[in-house]
Amino acid sequence: MNPLINMLSHASRIGVIARHAFTQLVRMKVFYFLAFFAVILIGSNFFDLPQHEGPESAGINILRSIKSWSLGAMTLFSVVLSIVATALLLPKDVEDRTLYTILAKPVPRIDYLAGKLIGVLLLVFVSLALMDVLMTGILHLRTEMVLADQMAVAEARNWPAQDVALLKSDILAQGPTASLQGAVFSVFLRATIIASMAMLISTFSSSTLFTTIISFLIYFVGHFQADARAAYFTHEAGTGDGFWLRGVALLISLVLPDFQLFNVIDAVIEGQVLPLLILGKLTLIGLFYFVFYVIASWLVFARKEF
Repeated sequence: MNPLINMLSHASRIGVIARHAFTQLVRMKVFYFLAFFAVILIGSNFFDLPQHEGPESAGINILRSIKSWSLGAMTLFSVVLSIVATALLLPKDVEDRTLYTILAKPVPRIDYLAGKLIGVLLLVFVSLALMDVLMTGILHLRTEMVLADQMAVAEARNWPAQDVALLKSDILAQGPTASLQGAVFSVFLRATIIASMAMLISTFSSSTLFTTIISFLIYFVGHFQADARAAYFTHEAGTGDGFWLRGVALLISLVLPDFQLFNVIDAVIEGQVLPLLILGKLTLIGLFYFVFYVIASWLVFARKEF
């Protein structure tokens, strides 16, 4: 078969399975509840009208609060959705016997796994995009309100033009920026890794609860991987086993993601610029773990009898 036709055939099958998985997940009411919770959490910031604490800090703190609560809600929602949705898909297909019908067509198992995973990520992406639109809209309105209010106060106090310009710059840095969109994208990249990891666990586990619990444990452990590794290597630095320790570190880094790398949202909340180099690095890390976990899932899934 022509390689191009073969590639298009794989892409077509993956697309069909991804659309089916996306539709299947949208119909699960638990995700409506999670989305409703996240939207309410973000939208509630709009009604927290600014109070005068001085033009130096009040308005900026309000904008930081909006970004902090919004990005926090996005992170929570994306992590829970990625793990729970992925953990539900394979057991549900086995229970409904949909899996047997799909594999009997025949559909390559890697196409099936990739399609299911992309369906989950599509739902996460759409959900984050909607929340991002809401956050950006609210933040834009509040930035304009805070800016007008603080400029009026500064003018009434006869601030020097240089100080007024600096205050305006600080306020605008806390509003909608490209770095803020980069932070949202980093949330999606982390969700991509988590969903891929949950997919691997679900291929050798028939229990949704087991997959969910282990995925959450690995997620939390991943936040302390760098600290634990640094402490261990510092303790063992004088043993002369540096080569083996570096090998263990490399193995741990390949299998278990360091989720601390994705904690760039804290700097963005403070108004710092997110460098494109950092965002590019996170994108490559996300793609690496996506491919790594999909291939590992396929190797496990290919040996299972259905």
